[in-house]
Amino acid sequence: MLETDAITLTQQLVQIESTDPGSYEGTIGEFIWKTLTHPCIELTKEEVLPGRFNIRAKIQGEIDDPALIYICHMDTVVFGDNWTCDPLGGEYRNGRIYGRGACDMKSGLACAMSACLELAYQVDQSGKRPKHSFALIATVDEEDFMRGVEKAIQSGWVTKDSWVLDTEPTNGQIQVAHKGRAWFEVDVKGITAHASTPWKGSDAIAGMAEIICGIRKRILACPEHEELGRSTVTFGQIQGGYRPYVVPDSCKTWIDMRLAPPVTTKDAANMIEESFEDAILQVPGIRPSYTITGDRPYVERDDSSFLLKELKDVCGEITGEDTVITYFPGYTDSAVISGTLHNHNCMSYGPGDLELAHKPDESVPCEDILRCQSVLIMLAEKIVL
Repeated sequence: MLETDAITLTQQLVQIESTDPGSYEGTIGEFIWKTLTHPCIELTKEEVLPGRFNIRAKIQGEIDDPALIYICHMDTVVFGDNWTCDPLGGEYRNGRIYGRGACDMKSGLACAMSACLELAYQVDQSGKRPKHSFALIATVDEEDFMRGVEKAIQSGWVTKDSWVLDTEPTNGQIQVAHKGRAWFEVDVKGITAHASTPWKGSDAIAGMAEIICGIRKRILACPEHEELGRSTVTFGQIQGGYRPYVVPDSCKTWIDMRLAPPVTTKDAANMIEESFEDAILQVPGIRPSYTITGDRPYVERDDSSFLLKELKDVCGEITGEDTVITYFPGYTDSAVISGTLHNHNCMSYGPGDLELAHKPDESVPCEDILRCQSVLIMLAEKIVL
């Protein structure tokens, strides 16, 4: 067995800035390329955005599809404030590694790289081609519009038959299902007037307030899913008006909806349109419109999934416990693959706790890294070799 220390790899990856927006993935991509250079690994990179490249490390098997694919993103969110340690330090303290991306998801990337190198070592030692192909895909842009995984799908790096595992932080669980994610931009145009004679104008902000209340009311009335729970809505940003003594003639808000089955993006759009109708009655003269800027379908668990069964068995063998299967509260690269290709062999399993992601003093337990490293290696040996 090749000794590839995923803890050290995690520290090295954390020490490379790959913020999005910010430094992006160039330097970390070079590190991954150099680290995974091996006679049995075919390395490929593909430009997704100017100067931003997906990387694939592939070990060719006798059967190329289905292949086992570990997919990990290279970018992180920005540092933010209120850190008590160096966001790029990769510091080891009290059994944990600290720094931006420690759990989201450089430790998971480290475990996948370790598994890739271990598999290459075993293939090299045996001198025989493995039964199935294996690939590690490192993507760009996951923390923004997920254009990296979209490019991987378009390029055929993953298919509807692939066995796909991302290594996002799952707190020891296998997370399969996802709520859908719909993003909207809503604009309301009004008619300006002096605040002393507001009846001569049409208040765009008041109209937006009615729309927001209408959308919230309709989301709350949606059915609750037995596993994924309720659909939710967040009005993450709003802007409008230009002086406190002038009736505002414009207002804009950005909406994030997380949609539980059976609610679809089309249903969400209908809720917005119905809220427009109500608002126009309350604030005559406004002219509302919307644009859909993000549309990701929900993903439900498939208990007949081959990868789910194999992963659960391996987790049980490594931990000696029955691993919980649940849903991922966010949206991941593997969810994009599942929703786009209708592939039910897509899921998440990785080190760390998602509750610590994107926060100051982000960290991951070393014991989690070692557990996931062992699971990913054993899973690859079981399926690929």
